[in-house]
Formats: sequence, structure tokens, C-alpha cells
Amino acid sequence: MIPQECKRLAEVDFPIAVVSKHAVREKSIRSGHPSTLHLWWARRPLASSRAVLMALLLPDPCDEHCPEGFKSRARELLAEFGGKTTSSADLRATLLRFIAEFASWDNAAEPVYLRIGRSLVTAAHGEERPLVVDPFSGGGSIPLEALRLDCEAFATDLNPVALMILKVMLEDIPRHGPELAEELRRLGGEIKATAAKELADLYPTDADGSTPIVYLWARTVRCESPNCGAEIPLVRSMWLCRKANRRRALRSTIVREDGEPPHVQLEVFEPADRSEVSDGTVAAAKASCICCGTVLHPDRLRDQLAAARGGGTTIYDGKGERIGGARMTAVVTLRAGEKGRHYRNPRKADYDAVRLAQNRVERVLADWNASGMPGLCPVPDEPMPTTSGGFMAPPRYGMTRWGDLFTSRQIATLLSFSEATASVETSKQVLALVLTRLVNAGCSLCRWDVTRESHQGAYSDKHLPMVMDYSEANPLTQSTGSYSMALQWVSKVVESWPSSRCAQVQYGKAADHPLPDQTANVWFTDPPYYFAVPYADISDFFFVWLKRVLPGHPLLTDPSDSKNRLTPKKAELCEMKHWDAVRYPEKDKQFFEDGMASAFSEGRRILREDGIGTVVFAHKTTEGWEALLSGLIRGGWSITGSWPIATESRSRLRAKDSAALATSVHLVIRPRSEAAAIGDWAEVLCELPECVTVWMERLQGEGIRGADLVFACIGPALEVFSRYRSVETAEGREVSLAEYLGKVWEVVGRVALERVLGNADASILEEDARLVALFLWTLQGTDSPADNVDREDEAQTIAKTAAKGFSLPFDVVRRVAQPMGIDLDVWTDRVIAQSKGIVRLLPVSERARALFGEDGASAAADWIESDPNVNLQGVLFPEVESAPKKKRRGRKALVGDDAELQSPDATTLDRVHAAMLLQASGQAHALRKLLAAEQDRGPNFLRLANALSALYPHGAEEKRLLDAMLLAVPK
Repeated sequence: MIPQECKRLAEVDFPIAVVSKHAVREKSIRSGHPSTLHLWWARRPLASSRAVLMALLLPDPCDEHCPEGFKSRARELLAEFGGKTTSSADLRATLLRFIAEFASWDNAAEPVYLRIGRSLVTAAHGEERPLVVDPFSGGGSIPLEALRLDCEAFATDLNPVALMILKVMLEDIPRHGPELAEELRRLGGEIKATAAKELADLYPTDADGSTPIVYLWARTVRCESPNCGAEIPLVRSMWLCRKANRRRALRSTIVREDGEPPHVQLEVFEPADRSEVSDGTVAAAKASCICCGTVLHPDRLRDQLAAARGGGTTIYDGKGERIGGARMTAVVTLRAGEKGRHYRNPRKADYDAVRLAQNRVERVLADWNASGMPGLCPVPDEPMPTTSGGFMAPPRYGMTRWGDLFTSRQIATLLSFSEATASVETSKQVLALVLTRLVNAGCSLCRWDVTRESHQGAYSDKHLPMVMDYSEANPLTQSTGSYSMALQWVSKVVESWPSSRCAQVQYGKAADHPLPDQTANVWFTDPPYYFAVPYADISDFFFVWLKRVLPGHPLLTDPSDSKNRLTPKKAELCEMKHWDAVRYPEKDKQFFEDGMASAFSEGRRILREDGIGTVVFAHKTTEGWEALLSGLIRGGWSITGSWPIATESRSRLRAKDSAALATSVHLVIRPRSEAAAIGDWAEVLCELPECVTVWMERLQGEGIRGADLVFACIGPALEVFSRYRSVETAEGREVSLAEYLGKVWEVVGRVALERVLGNADASILEEDARLVALFLWTLQGTDSPADNVDREDEAQTIAKTAAKGFSLPFDVVRRVAQPMGIDLDVWTDRVIAQSKGIVRLLPVSERARALFGEDGASAAADWIESDPNVNLQGVLFPEVESAPKKKRRGRKALVGDDAELQSPDATTLDRVHAAMLLQASGQAHALRKLLAAEQDRGPNFLRLANALSALYPHGAEEKRLLDAMLLAVPK
């Protein structure tokens, strides 16, 4: 057994770069990966969970208290792995290398890695398997990796959908083993055959034998121009397929008949050139009429669709002819013996099948009503949240019940598959997850990907966005979106399962854990992220169907509220007032902090005296960090290690302008001793700079930069603060966490500037230069070795972003700038812009007027070149209007009889930007004169220019200008 005083590997070292590489790569692995069993939105990578867990479970061989028996056994086990194990330092290095390689998905199920990993855990803990507890289990990565290492695992969650995923992953699949995959295929085949008999007339094959695999639809609204009134099909793009060898698109023809509104006909055609394809009719909720060009305002578009409950229903006349509502735009088919997809125009038979489905659903509802309405309504009638912080757009368009998200044919399909699934005797929980995969693929919020020619599910990350032109998959085929594909995904996961050991899964609140005192060896969790995502709301999409396929299931309830028809919301631990103050007025910052403190206190209670814990956090708001850390310290923990592991690609985060970090910071924690001392504030402040400096050097060497590096430094800084029961000043005043974190931000900013300037004194930079340098430094992302980004595409993305100005959340910029004495308001509209919680760094091009006046750089250069002795200062730096909001730094007119080029009122950043603009406009003579004057003035101009060149992203226009300008500097 590991002695209580012995440090674990996770507290002394960790292979950050290699594990990060495997964690990011894992995002692209699909076949057989547990994440494909069922959608869950905040699943930790298995690679990082496995590596961190091993480092928590194993002692540090270099620790004087490390058992000799463990060292001896570890040397035996690692002999076949290779590497030196003679000295304790060598053994530690080899253990870390093994952990790094075991993190690879390719090695996760390899017998040799499994045997060595499990044997190392046994060597450390004896025959009594260690218990790993995760109170916020969610998608189940942490307890799954505990099973892989042959540990006991205890998983709890509040969310019924998460609990169902956990039950299947951690109990059903391990209990039945790989043979379950064959059983699923057999039962799934029977379910499909039963449903196919009922649904054959709703999905007819074409007369030529082709099989429709996807039907493409557009919601419609009416043009409100008095002289038009045409139906507007709402399509984002007229493209159907953009592949170079098979371009297909829609083209429109306007038909005008006397006495009738104009009518738009759409037909599939093969464009010879991209210019033949017209733009779509809807963008940013504005609809453009093809017939008259009138633009329908978003409010009017929403009103029309809301009146039609989303507009996903096709309207027929008494003769069965379509007269309004949803309109089919094209049908995607497969032909026997031919490769590739084909596209055809909709036919009457396609609409007839939809009408049959409508009639069938109407009969089902009529029969249910006639029976006195026992039990659940067959069609989900549970309400959708009308306010959820923008996570769900459909309610804004009249889709206020969960059943409104599905068309009649999709409802009929899900009813048939649900009934068939409910009738089986075994493996019902696993087959229920197959059905909910079909739910995600069979909804009127699905999209057609014109680049990959692929049907895409309803969920776009953690949002349910409104889709005007939606894709409807044929569930009876073998293509994407079908039941067969859903069954195949689940079966592959079962076949690849790593362990036959079962975990214990239980409903439970983290703040009131069901385990007794001192039972867990490891408390490892990824808690909610402050005002992150309303998981309870978005999981209701699946919950309403799980209830219908598994009626009366004990997990599919709200134990705290028997009247609640949806997932539990009240006890969900997150700051929801930020998103939805109407429904959750009480769920504010204090609610979150109190809940986290209770959860951490419970974790401390159930952890053994010799146990260890880890908390994962990956949010880019300091409020979120402060709330988490406040709860952690109040809960009685101290931080003993901190490892940022890359889990997201830079390209993904940049494309989404995400508030999430590319890295997930893993804070290693231990229960703080009741006998912990009181810390001296002066000593803590003395220790802090060295701690941050050392850590920053280590992390930059691992390829971690920018905002990720800023927040990764919190962990080591908190190691200093959290080891004490409290920290007090010489006068006996207790120092709050918020006050300490203010000092942390100050030290991080100062150390960052020193590194930017090559360890030079940061005070040589003026305030605006410090702001820009810190902004660009914070903007930098984690350069993961596994981030396979197309550099040309990345450069184009950066160029587009830079043209508008790079952006960061206000909170992040404020926390870095404020401790450095930088007033953001002073520099707003000069070097930055602020709007809606975002700070934008002004592109240099937007500063031209302020630096050169109305006539710009070209006129300034003409003046310079007309007379070698001309006074340049008035040309380069005219008087700038001061903003009315705040008192500005002095910016008086810089023109005078004795004015020099380097006026004290023009900052070094002003002069660097002026030189960049002269470079951009090709004014070489003026640029050389400015550069020569700057060299005479001193080193600050070139020092700042070089620093900014290093900070701007590759591909940014500013970096190109700086590099070109620096080449023009006289040698």
C-alpha cells in the first residue's frame, strides 16, 4: 500500500505534450470509440483520463516513502517495455513514458499495455482494488478508465440520460461481454424488420429501382410585398453537392399566371460553373423573395413560422395536392450497381407518402385521446424551454413542445421503432440508446452537408439551432441516418469494450454523496463549469423518447419532484441565472459556489486519509475559475499539482470563437490537514513570482501558450495559497481568495511581458504597448502536436479574423490588463474596441485616419518626399479627437515650429503602427526616414516591433507588415 505521506506521480511530473497529442487525436477516432455509443456533450478524452488516473494511482519512485516492493515489481514489469529502471529517477522517467504511450488509443486495448498497467496498480495498492469515485460522471470517461485499469468504480449523476449511458457502458456491456454485439445485431434486425413492414408505404422505392436515402426540405413563408405574395422557400444555399466531379444544385424559375401570385419552381441541375448557382434565400433569419427581391424582416419570418408551429408540416388540399407548408426541394437516391449519390426532383409519390404519415399520426393521437389518455402521449408533448440562453432556437419559431421538432413521417417512424424495441425481452437498455441515435438523426433540425454529401444529426455541438432547409433521412436504408447505421455504431462499441469488470452506477447528488466516510482511494471528476451549458435542458431531447421506449424505468424520473415530466433542473449544479433568470432566479454565483463547496466537502469526506483527487476545469472566464476554486478551498482541499492537457484543436476553437480553453487543467488535490498552519501574506507574495516563472517556462516548453497558459498558472499559484488553513497579513487580516487571485493575475501579466521582451523590464513599454502585447500573448492558442490543421486554410482563417480584429472575452482581457495598471476604457477606440462582453484589437488599418489624418499615408508620404527637410510630425501624427466617455491620455496637436518626428505625445506603438501603414502603402522613402529617426531615438521601437512580430499569428496581415518593415531597418 502507498504510505499516506508518499507523493504520487501526478504531484511531481506528467508527460503533458505526449498525452495532449493523444487526447486531441482521439477526437477524430470514431469506429468503436465509446463516445459513439450515445451523444454526450462534455465527455473527457479517454487518453487524458487514463493517463491522469494512472499517475494518481502510482507512487513517485523518487519519494523517500515510496515502498521498495513497488519499485522492485515495477522494474520487473517495465523490463519488457524497455528503458532504464536502475535508479529511482530512471524508474520514474520510464513510468511516465509508459503512461504517455498507454494514453494512445492504439495501445488502449493492447494486451501487453493492459497487463502492465493493471499490474502496476496492483503493485501499488495490493490485492484490494482501489476505488475510483466520480460524482459528476456524465459521459463516463473517468469510471470507464478506472475499469480498464482493473479498479473499482463508483459513478453518480443527476441526469437520467447520463445515467442511462453510464448503466449501459459500465454495467450492461461489461456484464455480457463482446457476445452482446451479436445479440444486438440479431435483436436489432428483428426490430428493423418489424418496423419496416409498418413503414414501407411511407418510404417507397422509385419505379426504376432507385432507393431514396435522404429527402431535402425547405420551410416556407409568404412574401409580404403588396404586389407579390409569392411563397419563399427558405434555403441557405442552392448547392446540393459541391464535389468537383459531381456538382449538383437547384435553380429557380418564376412562373406567373394571371390573377395568381407568382410561383417559384425549383429543379435539380448540373452547373458547369459555380457562377451558375444563385445565392440562397435566407441568411441571418432574413428571407429574400426570388420573385420580387423583397427582404422579409426576421421578426416577420419568425411570426409566420411560429403561426405554423415551425413550418415543418406540409399542407394539402382535399385532393391531396400540396398547397403550402414545408416544401420538398430534392431527393437523394442510390442506384443498384452504381457508385455515388444521385439527385432528382420531388414527385407526387413523395408527397403522397408524407400525407399517409400525417394521417397515421392523426389516427394514433385520436385513438389515444379516445382511450381516456392513460400514460404518456405517444407524441412527446412535454414543453421545451422558451428561454435557455440561445441554446435552443426552435421555440422562437413556434416549436414549443419536444414533439414539434419532428415531422409526421419522423414521428410515425420513431413510434414504430419504439414499439418494436419495447417488445424485446433482453438488452432493452442498450437498444434504447440505438433508438435515441435514430432520434438525433430523424429530426427536422438535421442538415445536409453539401461538401461531404452527408446527412448530419440535429445537435450542433451543445446547441439545437433552427434549420430552415432540413434533411430527412430514410431510416430503412443502410445509409447515414438509418436504424442500421445506429445499430452498427453501438455494436462496434460493444465489440471494442476494454473490460469485463462492472462499475456501480447510481443516481446521486455530488453534494450529498451516497458513499460512507473514507471509502474512496481516488476522487476524480470533471465538475460543471459555472455558467456553462444547461445540460438538463438539452438532454430532454433524448429523455422524452427514452421514457416512451422504457416506460416506468426507475432512472427515468426526477426523485426530487414526482410532478416533473422532464430531467431534474433544480438540483443541477450550474450558474443558470446567467442564461435564464426567468426560470432560475435563485441559481446565481452564490448558488454555484455553495454547491461546489458542498460537493468538495463530500469528496473530502468519502476520500481515505491516504487518498488523492483531481478536478478538471477548462473554462475561459475568471469568474468560473474563482467560483470553482472558492468551493474547492472552502471544501477543505489543498492543491498539490496542476497539469494542463490539450483536449481541443486550435482550429475548432478559433472557428467557434469559443470561451473554452484548448487545454483542460487537471488540478491534483489532497485533503487539507486540520492542523494546517496559518500562512504569512508577505511570505506567500515572495514565493508567488518564482512559482509562476518556473511554471511558465515549463509549460511553454510543452507548447502551451496564451489564455491556456494564463489559466494553467492558477494551479501552481494555488498550491502556495491552499496549503494553509488561512493566509493573514502582519496585522492579522485574513486574505481572501479574490485578493490573492488579483496578485496572481498581476504576476502572470508581468512575467508574460518580461518573456515577450526577452526578460527585459516590462516598464519600458508604454501602457498601450503593454495592452497590445498582453492581448496578443493571451490570444495565442495551444500548439498541439496532433493538431493536423491545413496551414493554408489556417492562414486564410487568421487573415479573415485579423481583418475584423482579433477578439477575446472582456473578462480575460480585464484580468490580465487591470493588474498591470492598464485602463481598458482609456484605450477604447484607439487600440481596442469593446462590445457585448468582447474586446476587439483594432486592426492597424483602422488606425490610419487617427495617425495620418483625413488624407492618409499616401498624402503624408508625398509631402515627405517633396522636401527632404519638411517637418514630418504634423503629417504623421495630427490632432486626434478625444473620446467623450472617459478622460484620455494627452493627445494634443503634434505640429509646431520646433516639433520633432518623435514627439513625446506619440507613443512607441503609434510610431510602430505608422511605420506599418507606410509599409502597407508602399511609401519606402518615408518609411526609411521614420526608421532612421527611431534608431537615433533608442531601442524601444525595434524592441516593440520585434515583440509584436513574434506575437501576431502566422498568416496575419500585421505580422506580414511588421516583418517587411523590419527588413527595411538600416543595418
